[in-house]
Amino acid sequence: QAELGKPQRNCYTLPGFDFSYGLYIHRTDGGVPEAIGHWNTVKPRTALVQKMPRDFITMNRGALKAGYTTAHEFNLYYKAKDIRRKDDEYCHVKRCPPKVPADLTYGVTARPCTPFFDLLQHKYKELWMEQQRALRAAQQAEKKKKNKVCETRTTFLRKQPLPAKEESFWHLPHLKKVGPHLSTFPDCDTRKKAFSA
Repeated sequence: QAELGKPQRNCYTLPGFDFSYGLYIHRTDGGVPEAIGHWNTVKPRTALVQKMPRDFITMNRGALKAGYTTAHEFNLYYKAKDIRRKDDEYCHVKRCPPKVPADLTYGVTARPCTPFFDLLQHKYKELWMEQQRALRAAQQAEKKKKNKVCETRTTFLRKQPLPAKEESFWHLPHLKKVGPHLSTFPDCDTRKKAFSA
């Protein structure tokens, strides 16, 4: 019970000075004699037998060959011949380690050395300046292309007009060789003068 007239304490009483804090691990805290006297061998794990899913393609093919057509007959065939899919994880290709050349070095390749000669000559600055000049030239060329007026047929005809066509009266082709049926000129000389004018 709480002490009378005093607030309740929220702390725990600690154990004595002979108490060791922490977790005691068997065959590890014993030192050298414990390590020499016991062999910490790892037992091989038994492979877990994984139940593979059913191979319905093979079972359906077998049921059709047996002459079954209804769903009930198919279910009876599935119960009679339970065919499972083959495990692809333990095939011969995946079990063998990959063939590695003898001179292969594992790990990440080292970073190349810093070219101090290029740093002293300000080569990176010159490369950056060349890139900026090329970029500026490309931008100016693109700007000129945008400002250039596109050539259209109207502007082309203004510069080079088409030759004027000679005006010729159109006649029906089957009436070209037919002579006039009515002559209103008094004589042939008057007619020739009129056509020559």
